[in-house]
Amino acid sequence: MAAPHPSRTDDWWRDAVIYQVYPRSFADGDGDGTGDLAGVRARLAHLAELGVDAVWFTPWYLSPLVDGGYDVADYRTIDPAFGTLGDAEKLIAEARELGIRAIVDIVPNHVSDQHAWFRAALAAGPGSPERERFHFRPGRGENGELPPNDWPSQFSGNTWTRVPDGEWYLHLFTPEQPDLNWAHPDVRREHEDVLRFWFERGVAGVRIDSAALLAKDAGLRDFVEGVDPHPYIDLDDNHDIYRSWRAVADEYGGVFVGEVWLPDAERFARYLRPDELHTAFNFTFLSCPWEPDRLRRTIDDTLAEHAPVGAPATWVLCNHDVTRTVTRYGREDTGFDFAGKRFGTPTDLVLGTRRARAAALLTLALPGSVYLYQGEELGLPEADIPLGRIQDPMHARSGGIDPGRDGCRVPLPWEADAPSYGFGTATGTEPWLPQPADWARYAVDRQAVDPRSMLSLYRTALYLRRGESGLGDGPMEWLPSPEGVLAFARAENLLCVVNLSRDPVPLPPHTDVLLGSDELPTDGTLPSDTAVWLRP
Repeated sequence: MAAPHPSRTDDWWRDAVIYQVYPRSFADGDGDGTGDLAGVRARLAHLAELGVDAVWFTPWYLSPLVDGGYDVADYRTIDPAFGTLGDAEKLIAEARELGIRAIVDIVPNHVSDQHAWFRAALAAGPGSPERERFHFRPGRGENGELPPNDWPSQFSGNTWTRVPDGEWYLHLFTPEQPDLNWAHPDVRREHEDVLRFWFERGVAGVRIDSAALLAKDAGLRDFVEGVDPHPYIDLDDNHDIYRSWRAVADEYGGVFVGEVWLPDAERFARYLRPDELHTAFNFTFLSCPWEPDRLRRTIDDTLAEHAPVGAPATWVLCNHDVTRTVTRYGREDTGFDFAGKRFGTPTDLVLGTRRARAAALLTLALPGSVYLYQGEELGLPEADIPLGRIQDPMHARSGGIDPGRDGCRVPLPWEADAPSYGFGTATGTEPWLPQPADWARYAVDRQAVDPRSMLSLYRTALYLRRGESGLGDGPMEWLPSPEGVLAFARAENLLCVVNLSRDPVPLPPHTDVLLGSDELPTDGTLPSDTAVWLRP
């Protein structure tokens, strides 16, 4: 195993760099056009050389893949498109031998409509015990022709679907993802058993999808804007669920990271109390625009909301659901909002890449842990997917307005001159999503020999982060700086300075330049949209 970070104790997760693998698009081991676990195993050396501490795998379970695997038919079976349970066990073990821990993705809010429980519920009919595991209800209206309530969907479209016997079932996402009833003891027992199943196979942690949505208002009352509590977001019953989960994790020394989208900092922090989740994703930082005041306020708010519960912050620039960083930072609006995604938004990729490089050093210098989505280390832009090839249900359910999330899920380029850029797809077979024609320049083999590439920047930054006691978990202190500049100290031996203004600014006094996001001029200034790590 690689040497631990100097600040690290047994709580490795407090300052870990965790790499997100979307298996379908990472590497194709059998040549069928879909990434798989054999492909990941074959490319583990890339992750080891990059210098990450853990890998989070998005769902690899048996699934119809209506929503990219987040429609799970069986949590204990690997989907044949990805391999077998034996392949997963080998991958977990081989990664651990390289010093890389594994984190699996659990989707507790809903299952696939092909899950054995839901198929049994449909067959059993109204009033059956099988239906009590879900939210089946008679409809409203004279003949039950109206949905039981008016809850808005997490995707576009309806949240209720009527079955042939007249009842309706709830799905906050697609109709193929029926919501589970977390008031039912079977649901709680099953998920605790699933946690044990994966911990016993050697995983170090679990990422929890849609973590704040599990509990629902018992009466399924209508949603009224601005009236609290919300009928299905952030109900207090969620905390009892996660306290039970934490007891399971503690048996194995496992950790949790929750997908918790909440604007209320105090409510967010409740999920991170010592007997609940260890960490939660920082979506405020992920969606923050490239603006100095907004970024500083977001960083301050993040650290302040974590402090009362003693949890480390997490920092992330991109994931499998949001527009790639290089593309987003090259637009007029550099923030991210699902409601604002549209086709044809103008992008300056040169500017976006420059800012993404600076953002990488900013993120890796902040106290806490960092999540790195696959392809970000290559500087991949968002890909334009031909209309006939888009698979993400967000596109169809928006009536074709939302381009969907496929643009950030395109198979990775590994070798510039190989078919499918070395993704592994056999000649004559196309990858499951088309790769842009100009992606040879982003290939791993080409970037690995270019000291100025995005990959080289990330490799160097992660190497320094692992060896520097001032980085990782611990205190930070803002320093006086010119307008439009973020400058802060980590411990006593490292400064991070990021220039978000339009003009070059003087560097603060220092004894050494550890790393710059771009080449620095010789006049002692820091150019616009550039970051640097300095030895004071």
